[in-house]
Parts: sequence; C-alpha cells; structure tokens
Amino acid sequence: MEREKLSTRLGFILLSAGCAIGCGNVWRFPWQTAQYGGGLFVLFYIICLVLLGLPIMTMEFSIGRAAQKSPTLMYQQLEKKGQKWHIHGFVSLFGNIALMAFYTVVTGWIINYFIKFCNGSYVGVSFGPDVANNVGTNILFLAITVIIGFGVLAFNIQKGLEKVTKFIMIGLLVLMIGLAIYVATLPGAGKGYAFYLLPRFSEIDSSTVFQSIVGAMNQSFFTLSLGIGSMAIFGSYINKDRSLLGESVNIISLDTCVAILAGLIMFPAIFASGYTAEAFAGGANAEIQPGAGFLFQTMTIVFTRMGTAGRYVGAIFFLFMIFAALSTVFAVFENILAMVRDLTGLSRPMGCIVCGIGVFIISLTTATWVFNWGWIDIWDFIVSNNLLPLGSLVISLFCCNKFGWGWDNFVNEANAGKGFKVKNWMKVIFKWIIPVIIIALYIYGIATFNYAKFGW
Repeated sequence: MEREKLSTRLGFILLSAGCAIGCGNVWRFPWQTAQYGGGLFVLFYIICLVLLGLPIMTMEFSIGRAAQKSPTLMYQQLEKKGQKWHIHGFVSLFGNIALMAFYTVVTGWIINYFIKFCNGSYVGVSFGPDVANNVGTNILFLAITVIIGFGVLAFNIQKGLEKVTKFIMIGLLVLMIGLAIYVATLPGAGKGYAFYLLPRFSEIDSSTVFQSIVGAMNQSFFTLSLGIGSMAIFGSYINKDRSLLGESVNIISLDTCVAILAGLIMFPAIFASGYTAEAFAGGANAEIQPGAGFLFQTMTIVFTRMGTAGRYVGAIFFLFMIFAALSTVFAVFENILAMVRDLTGLSRPMGCIVCGIGVFIISLTTATWVFNWGWIDIWDFIVSNNLLPLGSLVISLFCCNKFGWGWDNFVNEANAGKGFKVKNWMKVIFKWIIPVIIIALYIYGIATFNYAKFGW
C-alpha cells in the first residue's frame, strides 16, 4: 500500500512530541520526582534525556525514515540477509500494546475526574474505592478512550491524526501556562518550587543516587516512548528535508518543557494547600504516597482546599490532562494500527476496528484488577523496566555496528536535510557509552527492584 505522509513539518514535530508528551509527563513524572528525591531526580532526568534520549530518538527516527515501514517490517528493509534484527519489530508491537494496556485505563481515570470536577461531585471522592477499584466505571471510560482514539484514526493521517493533534497540543500548552501562572500567585508556592527544583543532598546516600539514576533513565525512555518503535513510525511518515538530530532536539525540548511545567503546577499547588516536605517522606504511613494514584489523590485534596475556585481550577487542570493523555493515545494507537496494517494489508477503517477490539480486550486486565500487585504495576514493569531500555539498546547496537545497519548508513540517513548533524566524534558516545550505560543501569535496576509489590 502507498505510504501516507504528514503534510507539514509542524505536524511531524507536534505529532512526535504528542507521543512523548502525555501521562509520562503529567501523571508519571511528578510521582517519580516525589519518589526519587525531588530536584535530584529532575537533574538526573535532564542528563538522561540529553545523553541517552536524544541519540536514541535520532537513531529510531533514522531507521523509520530509511525503511519507510512500521517497526514490524522496517528491520527487514535494512538488515543483512540471514540476520534476526526483525524479531525486535514484533517485540515493538507487543510493547506498544502493553503500554496501552494500562495507559488507556489511566486516561479513562482522567476523563472521569474531569467530569467529576465539571459537575461538582469530586468532593469526598476516594481514588481507590470510588475510581480505581470501580470495575464498571473503569470499563466504561476505557471503552470511551478506545472509541475516541481509533475513531480519529479511522480518517487518513492528515485529516485525522495530524489535524487533531495540532489542536490538542496548542490547547495543552495554553492551559498549562495559564495554570502555572495562577499557581505561582498562591501563598506558600515557593516551598513547592524549592522541593521540586533543589536537590536535597543531606538526604542522599549511594543507594538513593543509583535508584534515582535508574528511575531517571526509565522515565526518560517512558516519556519519549523510545525503544518500542513509537518514534520510528513517525520517521516513516516524513521526507528528507530536515536532519533528524535537529528534529529530535526540537521534540525533546518541547517534551521537557511540558514535564518541567507539570511539576511547576503540581508541587507549588500541593505546598500552597498546606502540605510540607514531610508528607513525601516515604514509608507506608507517609501522608502522600507516590504511585498510580498520586496525581488524583493529591490534586483532588488541593483543589478541595481552594474552596469554590477549586472546582473550576480542577476542571481546567484535568482538561489539560485529557489533552496530554490523548496526544499519546492517538500516537501509540497509530503505531499499533500501522504495524497491524503492514502485516495484514487491512484498510485504515477496518484496521481501526480490529485494533480497537484487541486493545480493549487486553486493557481489561488493568481495568478489572488495579491494586494488590494489579496489572497496572505488572504492565508498567514490563514496559518501563524492560522493553523500553532493552529496546533502546537494540536500536543503538543496530545503528552503530557492522553486524547491524552500520554507522555510515545511520549517519547518512540522520544527516539528510537541513539542521543539526551527527558528527563523527559522537560515534564513541552512540556506539560505546550509551550501550554500556543502559546495560549497567538495567542490571542494577532489575537487581534492586521491589518485587514485593507483586507478592514475589
């Protein structure tokens, strides 16, 4: 079938950024920050974005643009005869499905909370029993998320995904900037900025440092959707007018701004409502527990303490959360759809029906079993702790070695067009430093992971 193309460069940047910007920034990033030491984690996160995220994104875009195929077929276009790199293409399909298996449920929670703030029923809502463990409600909003996502994708990529994503991303940025300005005027907000942005070296020991670094690496891969072909597919939708390192810089800059901005909204608002740093001290008795419910539990209390204004501020907050979540849902659904269509030859509308039913069924695992080492933790562990870092390692090895695609082929593709170029002095970083860092942090992270949450 003829390859669809995005109509504008802006569409490519916003669509790729939309895949990166989402729950990873405004749901997962804040509670990861709270869990791993505030400003210390933010510092390590930015380092990981530059040292790991930027090169991996450039390589993933390059593979997609060179192959002009989805991840399930792109390796066959580029690998040498008899090689098995294409196995990772099928792992990528599984990875995108596994990501949506819990992401769609979280998106459903966000839509649910938006409705509660609009109608005023948010007061006294407990995240666990009233939302996360309400199976019927979970399934309803899961279905709404899947229908919205694949409903938009049923149109061609320019009239559907590209057009809607432009509106969503612009709306997201406007709402976030407005909320950040409002929160900055609240008494006590300064303490939230300090907790969020200043590393607390007095609380740091060697284990804390390594746990923060591993968490920062996994978060950087999660927020950029790297390692499972999510960026490669958008590389296949563009021409060679612009170099891919430069485009990656633009996308990561936009993604990082949104992540930092999310923290500049949440933590000042939390501290302005009366919380102190001790609330994040950790342990089972901590007032604020990092985790899947962090955003919902904490921000509901914050907006409730604001009084009447809290209802309207909360509605705007969860509206921007919907925009953020749907930007990733649309993008990853497109990845799944493109891979399935490449394998089956289905039309876009029929592919949407098949993929929608499949994603809905698999996501029922999360919708029906959230807590007590539920599927949200299992899927997150599979994706964030395993598929993303290991997939990024595969992409690095494939692009930089003769037993893969090869450094020269990668550089020629990445540097085609105007913009920042990959330089020869970067080869040692791409080929040696990145794989070593990923392997070392992956082994440490797996060895020290808290498997007790799964009952193991």
